[in-house]
Order: sequence, then C-alpha cells, then structure tokens
Amino acid sequence: MRTLKFLLLCALITTPAGVVASPASASVTAGSVYYVAPNGNDGAAGTQAAPWASIARAQSTARAGDTVYIRGGRYVYTRANSSCASQTARVDAITLNKSGSSGNPIRYWAYPGEQPVFDFSRMTDNCRIKGFNVTGSWIHLKGLEATGAPQNNSRNAESWGIWVSGSNNIFEQLNTHHHMGTGLFLNGGGGNLVLNSDSHSNYDPRSVDGPGENADGFGSHYTPAGRAANVFRGCRAWWNADDGFDLISTYSPVLIENSWAWRNGYVPGTTTPSGNGAGFKAGGYGGDYDANAVKHTVRFSVAFLNKAAGFYANHHPVANDFFNNTGFGNRPNFNMLGIDSRGAAVGRGNLRNNLAYTGTAASNMTGTNAAYNSWNLGVPLSDAQFRSVSTSGWDAPRQADGGLPVLPHLRLAANSALIDKGVQVGLPYHGPAPDLGAFEHAVGGKTIL
Repeated sequence: MRTLKFLLLCALITTPAGVVASPASASVTAGSVYYVAPNGNDGAAGTQAAPWASIARAQSTARAGDTVYIRGGRYVYTRANSSCASQTARVDAITLNKSGSSGNPIRYWAYPGEQPVFDFSRMTDNCRIKGFNVTGSWIHLKGLEATGAPQNNSRNAESWGIWVSGSNNIFEQLNTHHHMGTGLFLNGGGGNLVLNSDSHSNYDPRSVDGPGENADGFGSHYTPAGRAANVFRGCRAWWNADDGFDLISTYSPVLIENSWAWRNGYVPGTTTPSGNGAGFKAGGYGGDYDANAVKHTVRFSVAFLNKAAGFYANHHPVANDFFNNTGFGNRPNFNMLGIDSRGAAVGRGNLRNNLAYTGTAASNMTGTNAAYNSWNLGVPLSDAQFRSVSTSGWDAPRQADGGLPVLPHLRLAANSALIDKGVQVGLPYHGPAPDLGAFEHAVGGKTIL
C-alpha cells in the first residue's frame, strides 16, 4: 500500500518563498447584511424585502464586516459613472473604492442559489472601459458574472471586465467573459486571491496593436516590489484571444496553482489564430533584462491545445518554479526562453515533475535546472498511461463549493509508468515519490489534487 505523505507536507504548499497566506484565512466578524436586486430601488431600505438597485448605493452604506447580497438577474449598464475626458481615458461602470479591514472584508456576494449577471455590453462611452474597478482593499466578491465590456473606438489596446488595483481582496467563483480585453486584470495591488474563477471568450477586435493582441483570461501586472504575492488558485482560462494567464512586468511574486488553460490564442470558439496564445505566460519585461525581476511559481496546473506554449518563461530574467504541471498538445508544452544581463537568450526555469505529452515537449531548455520531468526520464508515453486524453468537457460546471470539476482527463491510469517517477519539492504526494504531472494518483484511482 502506498504511503501517504500529504499530512506531513501540506503546510508547505501554502507559502512558497515570497508568498504569504491568503486573506481568505483571516477570521471574520459578523456585520450588517444588505440586499441589491434588479427590481430594487436605491431609495429603499436595502433590506431583503426592500432591496437597493445598485452596488454603488450599497457601497455608500456598507462598512467593514458587512455583507451585500446580490440577487439573481441581469444588471445592464449603458454608461460609465463619469464621462470620458478623451478617447483614450478610462472610465468605470462600477467603482469599489471603500475598503474593509483584515478579518472584516466588505462582501459583495451572490445570493445563495442565484446568479447575478453584470452586463456591460451596451455601454456607449467613447474611451477605455472598466466593468468593475476595484481600488479598495479587503473586499470579497463571490459568485458574480461579468460580461461584455466593449471597445467603442480603435485608439486603445483594450477594455477590461474586472480591473483591480487594491490589495488583500478575494475574487471567488467569478465568471468573467466576452469582454473586448482581459477578463480579470490585477494592476498594482498585492495580496489578492483569485479563487475558483473562470475567464474565457475574451477578444479585443479594435486593439491598436492588432485584433486579439490584448485579451487575456487573467493578468497580473505592474505590482511594485515588496508587495505580498497575488495568487490564482483553481482558475480556468479558455478561448481567450491572447493568453490564458499573463504575468508580464510585475515586481512582486505571483503563484498560480491547480489551474487550467486551453485553446488560448484564437478568436473565441474557432481555430482562427489571433494573439500570442500561451496558456501560462509566467513573467517577462517586454523582452528586456530587468535586474529587479522576481520569481513566479506555476504548479499542479494543466495547459492543452493552446496556439503557442503551454507554459512560457517569456524572456524572464530569473528562473521561475514550474512544478507538477501537465502540458498536452501545445507548441511547445514548455518553453523556457529567458534572458541574461547581456540581453542574450538563455533557458530560465526550475522544472520538476512536469509531464509533456503530444505536441513538442520543450524548448529553450539549455541553462535551465530541469530534472525528473517526463522528457528527462525517458518514460514511454502513450494514451494508455492516462484514464482519458479527452480535450472536451473541461468547461463543465464546477462543484458546489466552486472547486474544479473532477474529470478523468489527463489523470494517470492505475498502472501508469508515470506514477512515483518524480522527486520531492516540498509539496504533498502519495507513495514513495511524487507522480509526474498535475494530478497525483492515489489508491483506488482517486486523485488528491
């Protein structure tokens, strides 16, 4: 019987170097409860029987520790809350600028069992548009859907579904999609947790850089040095015109774990090539060397059928950690193109326990620290090593708690030669050694991750 290592090592999975505990772990004090509904009235009392009509009205009253329940239905926006100073200015449909406090966030949650949809597609503002603009800190958004932030001229790069410059916020069980730009964009804030959220089908047809060049699923950029890490956990990004996850030009670490990225780099819903097309673009500074670069971590994640690399170092100056990931059918699965202080191309990355199957395994590996990966070990690969190699159904509904759906796809078969072929890296596993890939196999064909 295989030995269980999980309990001894579980504490190590939460705080790698430079990553602090997420705000989700803070204690919570009960506060007041308010309600917003599509048929509400901002002159009402904000109770369940007499709800407000807008988040803006709720924010004017809510304080640290309060909860605002958003009832199901469609909230349609036709204009921003300020006017465009120019065609290149930025405006917001919803501005969340009031902060909670540690252990007492302000919560804007979907009412249990209901789906509130924030529709920005009818906004006519002739400049760059943010659907949600979260400038406050210690805010918790949960269960909301955001769609349709438009580009109404051709003088800008993109608009955004959700823009975040605050810190220590939680974005949980969000579904952000069909924006003319990035679905969820972290810009300058630190210590944010994006948990069990989806971003998909984003496409910027009017970008000044060319159609599809700036519509990522998730982005984390421009965070100053010394901030707590931003964390993406249990997230999915698919059919975004540019990249699934993009960490370019940020100076505090980012952790991505237990997340999936597929079919990025295409016009959504088609095989028509569009933007860059990486699944996980882990860093970089526009192709330049930057002495202030920080290490990012991508682990227990899956990338498949992206137009370009599944996991991409993107000219990053330092070695990121890529542990226990699965690449399937990408071009290549792992591309560790880095840059040195002279501006020369070199391999950059620490790679352990990764699995690459179909497509090209890896490129730009010279100079990396890579061992115990499927292409290093000479393990024969075939469909029979997996319970399923299907690329359908990855967008299935999430579990009741928001967790990723449990699928057999790219999980190891019971007799797979990839079981126990890895090496300890301080993360949980079963048996005498970690398995290769994103999904640790357990007794009875179950998985723990």
